[in-house]
Amino acid sequence: MPLLPCAIVEPDNGKADATVILLHGLGADGHDFVPIVPELKLPKHTPVRFVFPHAPIIPITINSGMSIPAWYDILTSKGAQRTLNHSQLKESANAVCDLIIHEQSKGIHSKRIIIAGFSQGGAVAYEAALSFNEPLAGLMALSTYFPSSTTLIPSSVNASLPIHLFHGSQDSVVPEVMGRDAMATLRALGYKADYKSYSMRHELHPQEIKDISIWIQKVLRKD
Repeated sequence: MPLLPCAIVEPDNGKADATVILLHGLGADGHDFVPIVPELKLPKHTPVRFVFPHAPIIPITINSGMSIPAWYDILTSKGAQRTLNHSQLKESANAVCDLIIHEQSKGIHSKRIIIAGFSQGGAVAYEAALSFNEPLAGLMALSTYFPSSTTLIPSSVNASLPIHLFHGSQDSVVPEVMGRDAMATLRALGYKADYKSYSMRHELHPQEIKDISIWIQKVLRKD
């Protein structure tokens, strides 16, 4: 199958030796997060390629069946409850794994690849990163939830994967309880994950962007 179309930002400071694949949320596209790259202010010794995939345009049940960019269909949504198309979520996760393999073909070791996602994209990121059969650099979950926790077939090579969750305390789209539930689930499954909350809605916070930069540099640090 063809790779997902992507917006790609190459590092200004030389050839990339690491990659961040970041998935957007429902109704957005890969260009949504391109502006945060310069805001991260990554140092010259951390040349990172950012890959922002575009989700396919599909009908969304809770959107009266109208088609918008989405990683999977959401059938019902009420508060912290979601009913979704898990087959589509898995298909999207497989497409992300194909992007990882593509980055490897370009000379990026899997241990230098971070998988990240915002909202619906984060749900896919959980599935893709935790099931991938080669060791990754990290998983970053932004204002999201973990709907495939009971069906996930985890990869043992990523059992110690660095994971960081970021969420807004005023999020009404994906209530923070869903992020905290994801954190509790991860720990119950044996993962060591960190969590940080901000006084924000379903968005990015300036301090969050600084913390994301610190975390990326930490997991990509060369000993």
